[in-house]
Amino acid sequence: MRSPNIVLIVADNLGWGEPGCYGGGALRGAPTPCIDLLARQGLLLHNFNVESDCVPTRSALMSGRHPIRTGCLQSVPPGLPQGLRRDEITLAQLLGGQGYATAHYGKWHLGDIPGRYPSDRGFDEWYGIPRTTDESQFTASVGFDPEAAEIPYIMQGRAGESSSRVEEYNLDARRRIDHGLVERSLEFMRRNHQAGRPFFLYLPLVHLHFPTLPHPDFAGRSQHGDFADSMMELDHRVGQVVDEVDRLGIADDTLLIFCSDNGPEFRAPYRGTAGPWRGTYHTAMEGSLRVPFIARWPGRIPAGRTSNEIVHVTDLYTTLATIGGAQIPQDRPIDGVNQTAFLFGLQASAREGFLFYIKQDMRAVKWRDWKLHFYWEPEVNEGKGKLESPYLFNVTRDPKEETDVLVFNTWVMGPMLRMVRDFQQSCAQHPNTPPGAPD
Repeated sequence: MRSPNIVLIVADNLGWGEPGCYGGGALRGAPTPCIDLLARQGLLLHNFNVESDCVPTRSALMSGRHPIRTGCLQSVPPGLPQGLRRDEITLAQLLGGQGYATAHYGKWHLGDIPGRYPSDRGFDEWYGIPRTTDESQFTASVGFDPEAAEIPYIMQGRAGESSSRVEEYNLDARRRIDHGLVERSLEFMRRNHQAGRPFFLYLPLVHLHFPTLPHPDFAGRSQHGDFADSMMELDHRVGQVVDEVDRLGIADDTLLIFCSDNGPEFRAPYRGTAGPWRGTYHTAMEGSLRVPFIARWPGRIPAGRTSNEIVHVTDLYTTLATIGGAQIPQDRPIDGVNQTAFLFGLQASAREGFLFYIKQDMRAVKWRDWKLHFYWEPEVNEGKGKLESPYLFNVTRDPKEETDVLVFNTWVMGPMLRMVRDFQQSCAQHPNTPPGAPD
């Protein structure tokens, strides 16, 4: 049997409540017909969970491990140590080892020095930004000094070669970048389809990360400002990829996933929405943890299905590697579980819960319908610090996490604290990589 193609599109700072199929769309001033159609063609998850922000989630996706293990805890400025150490085995390495053509087009954020670029970490080719998109504001900022801070660049590279700069990443390039990422993605799919080679396309788009600026073709289209214009562009870009898969006649041989790396932006004027959930990214609230997730594979994933069962971003590593025929590393703890049977509608989710860290602090634990907070920070920079008595919420009955019910449900502490104990024992047996550790 031919290995299936894998297309993974990851939006940046897209909140749970933005697409129409999640209750947003036209209600947010930006219809999302392409994403909504994709949801009707596959599986939509209501309870897909990620890490606290860009770097931790991307490291969890690429390594299958919680970022507390890998040291990928937060974004740091250029020139400082960051990213996945080279002893971490990436998803691209696993799939490339099974004969996949692999490409990364978009935002990497897992290393910005030779040896840690995508083309050094299992991708045959890459084009995009090594760090984050707020750097596009640098050169337009008052007082910017290019001798004191690096000028950001869009870069590209191929496996076995040095990565190189393409153009300065400024506000003009910010508006154009997703267009360029998708054009390269479409060409990559065509090329490898013609060659008869299975491919893994990782497309971490830049929208809706601040500064949320639409391509000139979409400026003013929504009549509700740059953010809504950019949402309409994001929907169009997803539609371009899906349409090309269909045009090539490879839909039945392609697992296509669309999701987000974390909850919505908290900064005005780019603040997004998590729908019924409270909070934004950089918090441990449900609005930070839960993001959109849609998976389509005709003939394998039943169409029109939704689920509120817990799935975690680390599960993508294990699931996609398994679908691609790769063996999961056995020499280190892998936190992701194989969700293939769940995606196919054959059984329940293989996961009941997970631990949630922000940087070095274990902020919360989710288990079944329950959420236990050890720290309380419903809004960024407005926290109470560590709680003497944790807060417990039933997030099915209380989605906004407003009523602490620990005193009535102390039995829940048992299974949750056992999860904590087991994870801490695992970290003791396999010591965590400190942030900034060299290769």
